[in-house]
Amino acid sequence: MPNTKRQLYYKQNRLKQLRAFCAAARTGSISQAAEKLFLSQPTVTLQIQALERDMDVVLFERRGPKISLTPEGVVLNELARPLVDGIEGLEENFNAHFGRLDTGELNIAAGESTTLYILPEYIKRFATAYPGIKIKLHNVTGRDGMAMLRADEADLAVGSMLEVPDDIVYHPSMSYSPTLITPLDHPLAKKKKVSLKDICPHGLILPPRHLATWRFLELVFSQAGLKFKVSLEAGGWEIIKKYVELGMGISIVTGVCLTGEEKLRVMPMDEYIPKRSYGVVVRRGKFLSPQAQAFIDMIDPDFLQHSRAEGR
Repeated sequence: MPNTKRQLYYKQNRLKQLRAFCAAARTGSISQAAEKLFLSQPTVTLQIQALERDMDVVLFERRGPKISLTPEGVVLNELARPLVDGIEGLEENFNAHFGRLDTGELNIAAGESTTLYILPEYIKRFATAYPGIKIKLHNVTGRDGMAMLRADEADLAVGSMLEVPDDIVYHPSMSYSPTLITPLDHPLAKKKKVSLKDICPHGLILPPRHLATWRFLELVFSQAGLKFKVSLEAGGWEIIKKYVELGMGISIVTGVCLTGEEKLRVMPMDEYIPKRSYGVVVRRGKFLSPQAQAFIDMIDPDFLQHSRAEGR
């Protein structure tokens, strides 16, 4: 085969090879990559092997059914993912360039409190502005949300972060006051002002230990040389508010979850506890679809400028 024909052949197949490689890198599995690409496992394997042969590198370490990237694979994945995502989103971006954003899908990952209290306003506005776009809300914990972003199963996440990994971009754009809630007949309900020390003898109702709220409060109390007690772990602010009303304990919640209709004593704790920030979260280097960019512009107009400044 003449050299020019061989080069053309490789260029025509390189995108297929890179799609297979990126899908396998994303899922950590040849079989899952094949499912996502609607190909057979042998086809995906052959495409990756051809890419490795062409580039004279080993891209994956294979350990049974699971695979992991070699150092060379990590570098190629960082270079190839934006290219593959860009090609696959070419038609949508072309249409968006001319103001046609009337089809497609938007996947958003968020925790229960964000989904209940922060997102409804923005989801309604977005759905009104772009009725042809299918919106999928994934109610997940922070840990699962990060996994979805890294696997490109979500376009973006919205939530609160205390620690931001190197492969993630987070821009806080809104904040809410920490608020102590107690039953109406609780001893603390009679006080005009409540300190962290006042809270310590009483059992708190908190979200599960692995979530950010627990770590956030541990940091605040430990900096004050104090420890709090936990009487009950419960998932979700609505559940926590209900059990506080029932007299099962007290809690420190984010003010965004309070409607004013609860049968609770409510006391802001801004003097002792920093406000809790929320914002948009994306994978660093992620190719953002026009749908994702439009939603991000709606919820945080400064996000894209911020991410460019960070070298997203």
